[in-house]
Amino acid sequence: MCGSRRTGSSGAPGRSGTRAGKSLFLKSSEMSGAIIENMSTKKLVVLVLFILVLQVVSIMVGALIAPSPTSAVSYLATKCINRQRARRWLAPWGPNRCQQIHSFDEPLAKTLDANDIVFAVHVPLPHAQMSPWFQYMLAVLQLDIAFTMINPVEDGDVVITIDAGLAYRDDLTSEWSAKFHSVERRPLRCTLAVAKTYENEGRFYHCDPIPFMELGSVAHKYFLFNLRLPVNDTVNVGIGEIKDIHIVGIHQNGGFTKVWISMKTVFSPWILVATAWYWRRIGLMARPPVLLEKVIFALGVAMTILNVPAEWLSLGFEWTWMLLLEDAQQGVFYSTLFCFWVIFCGEHLMDQSRRNRLSAYWWQVGLVMFGSALLLVYDLSDRGVHLTNPFYSVWASERGMKLAITVIVVAGFSVCLYFLALCGMVRCVFRNIGGKMQQLPAMPKARRLRYKGIIFRFKFLMLVTLTCAAMTVIFFILNQVSDGHWHWGSYTFEVHSAFLTGIYGMWNLYVFTILFLYAPSHKHGTEKSGDSQQTDVLEKPESQAAEQTCGARGPTEAYRITGKVAEE
Repeated sequence: MCGSRRTGSSGAPGRSGTRAGKSLFLKSSEMSGAIIENMSTKKLVVLVLFILVLQVVSIMVGALIAPSPTSAVSYLATKCINRQRARRWLAPWGPNRCQQIHSFDEPLAKTLDANDIVFAVHVPLPHAQMSPWFQYMLAVLQLDIAFTMINPVEDGDVVITIDAGLAYRDDLTSEWSAKFHSVERRPLRCTLAVAKTYENEGRFYHCDPIPFMELGSVAHKYFLFNLRLPVNDTVNVGIGEIKDIHIVGIHQNGGFTKVWISMKTVFSPWILVATAWYWRRIGLMARPPVLLEKVIFALGVAMTILNVPAEWLSLGFEWTWMLLLEDAQQGVFYSTLFCFWVIFCGEHLMDQSRRNRLSAYWWQVGLVMFGSALLLVYDLSDRGVHLTNPFYSVWASERGMKLAITVIVVAGFSVCLYFLALCGMVRCVFRNIGGKMQQLPAMPKARRLRYKGIIFRFKFLMLVTLTCAAMTVIFFILNQVSDGHWHWGSYTFEVHSAFLTGIYGMWNLYVFTILFLYAPSHKHGTEKSGDSQQTDVLEKPESQAAEQTCGARGPTEAYRITGKVAEE
């Protein structure tokens, strides 16, 4: 599509080619153009500096003000004795603490059966409280398993069965209230770094962490885990000699939540007003909106949906579906953003007969929707089930793990294919614009300078778009390889927090910039110099219906002239 420009039926430009070259840079008195073309260079520079300052502020808020996004606390499970094996809540400390043993090597432990032991964990630690500001709570199991010759961890697929219960209360004197109960099976993957001999008995296996629970709301102050490992002839056989169980609790930091909600509260009305203002400007025009203007409006709506600070309500209500809602918000935004990039590039490549039709982008948009649908199915199969059973994990079985990996790989492949197509379209756009630059020297100076400015601004906006996408990838890589924070003198920079707040601020500023610069301008170019009147050759389209349908009079001059080049 980038190199399919025709010069005429005989292959030579001739007079018709010259007239076509002049008609590329038409100027309509009916069309005011977009703000990006009519704003003075001084004002545009001020706008760019304003956006850059806000971007730096977004990054520094995360780096200097917000703490790390999450905290991980390791809890050692207390071994409580439950000889009656009754269904009651056993607490590791407090006035009603359970009878307990410290080690399975104690004499008392020798008289107990494995089914008499309940592993109890109180969250949080003594003299601390959980808070709704934590938003969610994850739990991961870490097992300490000692090697013995008579009871080793079997080779192959080993499954551990856990009878898990979760209770809560809001003060230290109330009775525990049951919240969830489930019997879960998890794969146990352990390796021993030394030879399995009698000399190495007592050495510990290295076991992979076991995903245990994901709770979408922290609406109570205290939580209690009771874990039982039922043992019979077929259950929990070949899992080795378990000495201790650690539960690693992970939750969002309250300080980061306050910063995050504050940013959403600031950006939400700003983008909402900008989107409404943009669509009002579009509605005041004499012509109907073209596809590019519609998708810009859709991008503003998607950004507004992502900005809705629903977390404020989650502080007063126990909404366990908040994580699912956040994933849906992000899915809507990223799907719309990817579709916008494709249409934004494509509308500057299509000829007049194909432009302004969503069907022209069926495979690109379809690829985005396919990848989004896969991620939605994965999310519903995992976090959707957590609404009723937070102990469920799609990674608990080999089949579920393979399905999850397949979905993630296919979705990732779709995203990579999308970016390759997008890069190809950007290359075509720049090649298309490069062809028009060759026609500028034949124009009068005033007209030449005007179109040089238009083309420069459009190319600059395309580079900003690619930079935004590249920065997302770069920040992600830095986040993976960094230690989480950097030190500079007496200041600590939280890299992860800066990454999250910086990317969130960047997308809001990018969407605002698109809405503002592509809104119709109130300025009307009615002045024409003598040279301009001689150069502006306004040719009629082949049919009036084609002009109205294809949107020859689009939102910007770059939009109109690129479509004319593609057609010719």
